[in-house]
Amino acid sequence: MDRIAFVFPGQGSQSVGMGKALAEHSPAAAAILAEADDALGESISRLAFEGPAEQLDLTINAQPALVAVSIAYLAALRERWAEAGVTAPEPAYAAGHSMGQYSAMVAAGVISLGDAVRLVRERGRQMQASGQGRSGAMAAIIGLDDARIPELLALGRPNGSITVANRNSPGQIVISGDRAAVEAAVAGVKELGARRGILLPVSVAAHSTLMTEAADGMKRVLAPIAFAAPAVPLIANADARSITTADGARGELIEHLTRGVDWVAAVERMTADGVTTFVEVGPGKVLTGLIKRITPDANAVAVDEPTATGGIAMPFIDGTAVTQ
Repeated sequence: MDRIAFVFPGQGSQSVGMGKALAEHSPAAAAILAEADDALGESISRLAFEGPAEQLDLTINAQPALVAVSIAYLAALRERWAEAGVTAPEPAYAAGHSMGQYSAMVAAGVISLGDAVRLVRERGRQMQASGQGRSGAMAAIIGLDDARIPELLALGRPNGSITVANRNSPGQIVISGDRAAVEAAVAGVKELGARRGILLPVSVAAHSTLMTEAADGMKRVLAPIAFAAPAVPLIANADARSITTADGARGELIEHLTRGVDWVAAVERMTADGVTTFVEVGPGKVLTGLIKRITPDANAVAVDEPTATGGIAMPFIDGTAVTQ
């Protein structure tokens, strides 16, 4: 069987209706969603199923909903494999994009689902409160040569703090920091050869120094939480190193608030270590699209498939990865 990695999406992959068909067809998925509801003391699953979108899109709701639905997909996959008599594949790695790291850690047995949904809700609160008094912003930069990223950041620095928050695929990055700095950088992107720069409709400057207070807050919140060593190695967001210890996993959830997500490096690291198939476990197909741009020869498959029974695709039939 192919050497595979399970990858888990971050905020932005949420949509009203996610997980609804899954729960209706999979008892295992329904049980996961009920567990998440119990952990939060409210029905995050109903918000995922029914919306409204403006409530689901709030960071304090989107993040726990995404963790719950992503782990529900994983449970449904395992359930369907068992029903089909297919041996569940053992991933070589688990990796999450930004808050998707919480889903990856649940999948790898590092933290419990209940702790994960409570932690990401608190993470959302901490992020919203961090950097008060400073106006933060984020912007997507499309079509910029990586070699010119230092020039892009130099355009913004006279106006405040600015950094690369996400390196998502070749020619697609997200910058983050003080609003004036981000806006100044966006104003000059075409002169640097980029196709366009787009200010994002967010109210926090994620993965920047404006999240220092949030990182400090989450360090205190995470201190009493039980962490276990990952059952499979995790990949760090900022530098693609392998995380194999409980302390390393705990540190990752603090560190990645102020450091960027280098998804290109993460995918390249896993590919270099022999991973040939990436399975996106969760709602949407964002990571599948990015992986295909990063490493076109890799097999990337998203389990979210609205046209399939229960809204879920079933990779790995007779030992073969299903392509999309």
